[in-house]
Amino acid sequence: MPAVRIVCGLDVGTTKVCAVVAEIAPPNGLALLGVGESPSHGLRQGNMVDLEATVEAIHAAMQRAEQMAGTSVRSVYAGVAGDHLRSINSRGVIAVSGRDNEVTAEDLQRVVEAARALAIPSSRAILHVIPQGFIVDDQAGIQDPVGMSGVRLEAEVHIVTSSAAAVRNLGRAVERAGYRIEELVAVPLASSWAVLEEDERRLGVVLLDIGAGTTDLAVYFDGSVQHTAVISMGGSQITNDIAIGLRTPLDVAEQIKIGHGCACQALAGKSGSLEIPGVGGRPSRAVSLSVLAAIIEPRVEEILTLARDEISRLQGAEMLAAGIVVTGGSAALRGVTELAERVFEMPARVGTSRAMQGVADLGDDPRYATSLGLLCYGASQTGRGNGAGAWPRGSSRWRDWVRTHVPFMGSG
Repeated sequence: MPAVRIVCGLDVGTTKVCAVVAEIAPPNGLALLGVGESPSHGLRQGNMVDLEATVEAIHAAMQRAEQMAGTSVRSVYAGVAGDHLRSINSRGVIAVSGRDNEVTAEDLQRVVEAARALAIPSSRAILHVIPQGFIVDDQAGIQDPVGMSGVRLEAEVHIVTSSAAAVRNLGRAVERAGYRIEELVAVPLASSWAVLEEDERRLGVVLLDIGAGTTDLAVYFDGSVQHTAVISMGGSQITNDIAIGLRTPLDVAEQIKIGHGCACQALAGKSGSLEIPGVGGRPSRAVSLSVLAAIIEPRVEEILTLARDEISRLQGAEMLAAGIVVTGGSAALRGVTELAERVFEMPARVGTSRAMQGVADLGDDPRYATSLGLLCYGASQTGRGNGAGAWPRGSSRWRDWVRTHVPFMGSG
């Protein structure tokens, strides 16, 4: 019997740590085995503020996932989030060295290395160097130049960097919890592996992952990531607005947001109300759902507007034909797609993960997009070259090659 291959995704967020464990099950992809969650109090807007609290949350989430899966885990694919993430597009140029000026695999490795040779401060760490396309003797738009003839080879790449201290702190927390980091993946890229279709990547799409502390965005066009960014605002600000507006504790405000929240006041209707528990012995009171929506909508609109302004600065932003895909915990708010369509003037949908064998309905909840995306990426690396299934969705010959020779989202 072939050895069972296990992969684990670990999403260390501002309000929760989520661990998911799966078995690589060719030819259908992944079979989910277990999921574990634990409240997180050690991060603020993706930045670690309490190492011990983070270690405890990671350990608790991993133990629950392992117990459900009935197996132990030694290493994890961990997501990196926070407003310290930065991105830049770069270009590298080399002379083709192959016989008869034929582009070889070694040439592609050299040109990507040339593109990543930027002056990066010592306080920054390169997470990803992602090839976007290649140019052979001024002929652009080439996806796989291997075997082509030319004198000059250029590569356009997208580079994602993070705070080196943030990477070290996350690694230290995971190690102290008893595990090893297999690879670090930026959250907006991890989420895209789980929720984006290949057609959307080609046509042009914006992924918005509205987490608790930050909103991560990734812009894809022509099959490749063109831009990533982080907005220092997320679901926690929505919860805080509810707590202030309704004069109720934060934990109650979070429950109200999850159970009754609506991001578009026009959809809330005039009727309907909910009971707000009193504070300090005060009696409970009724608040209409329309009032609740009036509190939530401005903050969600502000987050979407900041994302729109970020995207509008990009060249070709009007060419994003596939529109907006919203995921993350706040994507579960009713009316979020209607509000996104109004702000961006583009079609929008909620991004949920592909159906997987195992834990029921996990993929239908946008809160787990990052965790499941880490699984998808981890499976593509673990099963590279051994028929481990169709990961990622719709992969092309060029991407398969790049993962083998120049990892698609490889560590720096």
